[in-house]
Amino acid sequence: MKLLFLLEEESCKECLNNILPRILPPHIEFICVAHTGKSDLQRSIPIKLKGWNEPNAKFIIVHDQDNHNCIDLKNKLKDLCLVSQKEVLIRIVCTELESWYLGDLEALEQAYGGNICTDKNIHKFRNPDSIINSKEKLKEVTQNKYQPVSGSRQISTYMDIRKNKSSSFQIFVRGGLDFCK
Repeated sequence: MKLLFLLEEESCKECLNNILPRILPPHIEFICVAHTGKSDLQRSIPIKLKGWNEPNAKFIIVHDQDNHNCIDLKNKLKDLCLVSQKEVLIRIVCTELESWYLGDLEALEQAYGGNICTDKNIHKFRNPDSIINSKEKLKEVTQNKYQPVSGSRQISTYMDIRKNKSSSFQIFVRGGLDFCK
């Protein structure tokens, strides 16, 4: 079986290329296809689903929620998938990819050094999916060291899959594993 991940951006590709080998069973192949934003991803979905004719291929779409209603966004993405009979799993990142990183403050410390796991930060980031503008918060706690692509590569190297406090990350992990069955 092969999983094809259709992603909004290069930073998500860097993250998944690091964490998927730790999540997926060894016999599962995967390809991460990065796009240049939401519009590019959404235009690409029907084209990729119709054009990919490899047997045993399944698709996972990963899209940031940003300021959209989660249910409406998921329904919009489902509608884009109707052009094919392919198996597709849609996962919405609440609210953006950086929320996943704020769900593992120890990984941030390992990636950037410093004392990020303070009582103040642990309390503030207890529910990272509810943080508005998590990219700015991440820059703040890393003292402006975080850059999306290189930061995604660095942080995801240290992420503890089981301890991450982001609910959308945990749902992504469980959904991916269930989808492989």
